[in-house]
Amino acid sequence: MADEQEQQSQGWLTDWLPSWCPTSMSQLKATEAKILRCIQNTLLSYYVSLPSRNKIWTVTVNPDCHAKTPLVMVHGFGGGVGLWVQNLDALSMHRTVYAFDLLGFGRSSRPLFSRDAEQAEEEFVQSIEEWRDVMGINKMILLGHSLGGFLAASYSTKYPDRVKHLILVDPWGFPERPTDPTQVRSPPRWAKALMTVLGQFNPLAVLRVAGPWGPGLVQKFRPDFKRKFAHLFEDDTIAEYIYHCNAQTPSGESAFKSLTESFGWAKRPMLSRIHLIRKELPITLIYGAYSWIDTNSGEEVKKQRPYSYVRTIAIDDASHHVYADQPQEFNAVVEEVCSSLD
Repeated sequence: MADEQEQQSQGWLTDWLPSWCPTSMSQLKATEAKILRCIQNTLLSYYVSLPSRNKIWTVTVNPDCHAKTPLVMVHGFGGGVGLWVQNLDALSMHRTVYAFDLLGFGRSSRPLFSRDAEQAEEEFVQSIEEWRDVMGINKMILLGHSLGGFLAASYSTKYPDRVKHLILVDPWGFPERPTDPTQVRSPPRWAKALMTVLGQFNPLAVLRVAGPWGPGLVQKFRPDFKRKFAHLFEDDTIAEYIYHCNAQTPSGESAFKSLTESFGWAKRPMLSRIHLIRKELPITLIYGAYSWIDTNSGEEVKKQRPYSYVRTIAIDDASHHVYADQPQEFNAVVEEVCSSLD
């Protein structure tokens, strides 16, 4: 009954959004195309149809380079393939690079996910495995940022033989929520009240509720994204891309809400499961030195995998979006990791 009500709710939302929100899949397509025109290497973009009948929007750069292990890049919450624009050329110089929009995000299909945290996570992971199988990728270097890092780690616990090296970039959802209240920084009373209200909705619902003012909200509250890509775009291209990625009917966004509990902690923290990844699989964790993500998780991974290769790297002058804050250094680190395998 609950699933039927959610389907009706999303159906109503699908009908209502176009008349209120200045967005569409065609606008997302056009904005993304403008971004991807910056890529100099050979680039192919296409939909990959899964056995589940969902479709995954995929970008392949340097598709004819088969000599080395391919790199597969998984974006974070609210992102898409376009945000890798400063990385794709550099990382595809010596190997094929694949990037795709996670199921429920960007231009990929937007199905209904389970409201159960474990099941929703499994649906994400299964879609990645189905995508890999259809693509015919036998072994890959798997890189995930933020939510993508959480899902890449989860994937590696289930399909370790498909991964030659796991690269986690500022991964979300690793530490457990402290049980001691003194270890948790208490937010102001007004923030608690706001979170209580917003907790009933999807994380980015405000973009859709704001309607025609939504694009301005992205520019107002995340002006840093314009600065991160300023040498490529003088206008608001990146802000428009982020808006069009997230003002569509929520799907992956709803699934992410199912994965979280209050104030963004993971219901099923990855640190409690990281030991399930086979010890032979090397892991590199890359953090922004000024990120809000708890970098202590990297050291905890080392403790839990004492007989495995685990390396942590902090990139100076970078925050959570380290790949965009310091793209040259980020690209150099990732390329060094990839080259070490070949």
